[in-house]
Amino acid sequence: MQRRRPAVAVLLAATLTGAFAPVAVAQQPNPVQRQLDLLVEGGGVPGALAYDGRATRTAGVSDLVPGRPMTDARGRFRLASNTKAFTAAAVLKLVADGRIRLDDRAGTYVPQLSERAITVRQLLKQTSGLPEYAALVDWNRPGTTEDYLALALKEKPVFEPGADWGYSNTNYLVLGMVIDRTSGVDFRTYIERTILRPLHLEDTYWPAPGELTLRGPHARNYGVHPARPEAGRVDVTELPGYEFGASGGLVSTPEDLNTFWDGLFGGRLLPDWALRLMTHDTTAVGGRDVYPAGSRYGYGVASIPLSCGGVYWGHGGDLPGDSVGGGRATGHRGTVTVYTTTWAAAGENLRHLQGAVDAALCARGR
Repeated sequence: MQRRRPAVAVLLAATLTGAFAPVAVAQQPNPVQRQLDLLVEGGGVPGALAYDGRATRTAGVSDLVPGRPMTDARGRFRLASNTKAFTAAAVLKLVADGRIRLDDRAGTYVPQLSERAITVRQLLKQTSGLPEYAALVDWNRPGTTEDYLALALKEKPVFEPGADWGYSNTNYLVLGMVIDRTSGVDFRTYIERTILRPLHLEDTYWPAPGELTLRGPHARNYGVHPARPEAGRVDVTELPGYEFGASGGLVSTPEDLNTFWDGLFGGRLLPDWALRLMTHDTTAVGGRDVYPAGSRYGYGVASIPLSCGGVYWGHGGDLPGDSVGGGRATGHRGTVTVYTTTWAAAGENLRHLQGAVDAALCARGR
């Protein structure tokens, strides 16, 4: 659920031969495939995938035990913090409908925050100063949204509202509560009605209470289980996804996630003015958490510079069992989703994951 840091040797080289060309000519390895291979062969990632709407590239396996091939673009995976973009879009739909104002105090909708000068806008932008709740939860005994917020509110604020930027899943936990109050239905239902169904994201869903497995085809996930860290790296495919809520609970596929980015940034979900706010009222975050130099964070989405010029807009997400990168690029360079079947949000693995995104999007403009 986090979008932050927590507490390849085999290259595809084809040769071309012909009746009148006896000398083989080695092709340069595909740059996207190279980054995926580096993740698997050099970074210890069990499986990796990149899908750009035209081609699916994979490396590694979907299951360490039988060694099955990596799943394709229709395989399900946990979106982790990419969920925040869906939640932010839902909040902006309520703003567009006049049911919320961005500068309303969050305490208007969430009584636990009634004594705090935190606005809806600050929650969206990660500038509220609310402490991180996920690090405080006993994942052996998950609780309610109200329980999780209470844990965070027992801690000292990281900074005064609006004084700084600090990534916290608590911001989007609260936004889920705001959607509940203002829409009249659970935030999951509201997002299904206003985002998933209009975009025909039929393979995207919210896990049910108590549901630990992933539905349909999927790769296995490996990492340190939050409830059993002493066990080391284990199979963490089964997780309490319902508990990750508005900050990280959605399950989807690469095909569906690409469709979401295209729908959002293509203007199919929000009025132009709302989309401009989402992408122009931003904070410089380059060099903080997982964000490279030049990155900016808006309302549940971030822009990351491309090596070929321009930027791509997306979010990204990390859980013990997966990391996700990608989004939609400016300049008609397309959309891509890259994910790994273990946490890959630091060091060389993060560089290769982001490198695969960059290579895929820059290739589209050539």
